[in-house]
Amino acid sequence: MFEAITRLFNKPETMLSNHDPKLAVAALLVHLAAVDGQMKDEERNAIKGALADHYDMDEAAVDKLVREAAMRDAEAVDFYKFTSGLTQLDMEDRIEIVRMMWMVVFADKQNHELEDNMVWRIAELIGVSSRDRTILRHQVGRAEKA
Repeated sequence: MFEAITRLFNKPETMLSNHDPKLAVAALLVHLAAVDGQMKDEERNAIKGALADHYDMDEAAVDKLVREAAMRDAEAVDFYKFTSGLTQLDMEDRIEIVRMMWMVVFADKQNHELEDNMVWRIAELIGVSSRDRTILRHQVGRAEKA
């Protein structure tokens, strides 16, 4: 029994590196898409499109990133391991993360209250003002309806 406990505490740390914002952002987007109980194809496509565009990645690299992000999200107990490193990014990058989150939220033409709440919490954790978050929400929401 002592050996089992020792192995448990000696497992390698699975915390995200503060130097890998792509994986953190991807994990947040994956979690966001599923927070209302299911991930729809529109949301999955929005995640892949946002990551490909923002990070200039090809389809294979995005697919690999999303798979890794889903595994990391499944292991996570809170958002801290994803958001802690993102606070070091420039404000422009953090605002773009919130924009990507709204793109995922509105991909299915709906805004579930759990999705809205998650965007609010993540924006607060990474230091994006409620004003900027609200402006982005309206911009992306209008664009998706058009």
